[in-house]
Amino acid sequence: MVSRAQALRTEEPPLASIESFPTVGNQPLTGAGKDDLEMSKTVLGIILGGGAGTRLYPLTKKRAKPAVPLGANYRLIDIPVSNCVNSNVTKIYCLTQFNSASLNRHLSQAYNSSVGAYTSRGFVEVLAASQSNVRKEWFQGTADAVRQYMWLFEEAMRDGVEDFLILSGDHLYRMDYKDFVRKHRESGAAITIAALPCDEKRASAFGLMKIDDAGRVVEFAEKPKGDALKAMQVDTRILGVDSKT
Repeated sequence: MVSRAQALRTEEPPLASIESFPTVGNQPLTGAGKDDLEMSKTVLGIILGGGAGTRLYPLTKKRAKPAVPLGANYRLIDIPVSNCVNSNVTKIYCLTQFNSASLNRHLSQAYNSSVGAYTSRGFVEVLAASQSNVRKEWFQGTADAVRQYMWLFEEAMRDGVEDFLILSGDHLYRMDYKDFVRKHRESGAAITIAALPCDEKRASAFGLMKIDDAGRVVEFAEKPKGDALKAMQVDTRILGVDSKT
């Protein structure tokens, strides 16, 4: 979901490989190609660390879900971070409240010395849940995690950030966010959401969006079943996707 200093969430097909992950070394990590959108200055990446990761237990016994190892030296968090870096999004926060020590260690060792360029400061930082005199509660969900740190994101807006790119920390996909942000800005929408069509057999396992003929989201249902599921059906040809594919 992208918005003018609001939000962006995305899902894409699984990665065929991890060959395109940026090399972590002495060279700066910057996205390839011309950055005509000034992504490194105007887009802030916000990666949601998710919940306790009970379905991945015992892998999450001592680490946050985004810190679960993947492909030997990588972690789940490396997929959205790689997508960001290769899209010239070099200001990235990861929000989590469960076992954040290993995640913080991985991100600080892998990225913070090499994200961005000489003329544009970049970072990959963990924002852990914390209590304050104003709020005594931990994160009450992913939306609340973003809400609790809005004061920090608003500071980034004063430094030139125009759009927030909100991503899941445990999805496997490859996506160039430059095209997505460009389409969002051209449309003038408050929020733009990237999603995938799904057949009826698997649809009840996901949150579903219903759109009108203009592609505008008019309804959302979380894992609907029966008649509620049928009511969420849409003609995917609106999006240029054949219903048979």
